[in-house]
Amino acid sequence: MKSKRYKKLPEKTNLEKPDTINNLISIVKKNCTTKFDESIDLNILINNKQKKSEVNIRTSVNLPSGTGKKIKVAVVAEENKQKDSKDAGADLVGADDLIDKIKNGELKFEKLICTTTMMLKLSKLGKILGPKGLMPNPKLGTVTDDVATAVKSAKAGQIELKNDKDGNIGLSFGKKSFSDDNLIKNFNTILDSLEKEKTNITIKGDLIKSIFITSTMGVSYKVKIGKSI
Repeated sequence: MKSKRYKKLPEKTNLEKPDTINNLISIVKKNCTTKFDESIDLNILINNKQKKSEVNIRTSVNLPSGTGKKIKVAVVAEENKQKDSKDAGADLVGADDLIDKIKNGELKFEKLICTTTMMLKLSKLGKILGPKGLMPNPKLGTVTDDVATAVKSAKAGQIELKNDKDGNIGLSFGKKSFSDDNLIKNFNTILDSLEKEKTNITIKGDLIKSIFITSTMGVSYKVKIGKSI
């Protein structure tokens, strides 16, 4: 059953003609009528169904304006790198002791970073970490010996771009409380990252088929594809 608040929102907005991100951000913000600071979200549909093979995007991008979310970061590292991790802001730091906790189902973090040496031990926990999307990956910068930089990036607003089997990439790129300019900077950075990914793959036609913008409790609008000036 739809709430009274939801019934007051515009209807069938996803059927309207695409509009620029500049115009739509202010419209989406007006629809944020809840009492909390709603996230501003994107759903990007990529052209992943190719004749020879499917396109799979998996990369990370540092949003210049951050995400507005506080995440708990855990680091599995040798003792000589643990202080660097703590100084960079990691919430949980350890070696074999932390691996044992993960093995026992203690997953009190949203992002896991580890050094290349410790990854050999951590890789055995794929059945635990994999389904939750927590397994460190070199391509995402979460398997690295520069743990301090990885932690700072994660805390500052690094997000993962990954499409599902249908080509959808869902993500939050800020909050209602962000200025329009900061949201636009984040949006442009995401498009730049996807454009760079396109140069690494073989694809016929455009990579992005459609983009929709919404808020946590709002309705969606179709975005005119292209960076904002």
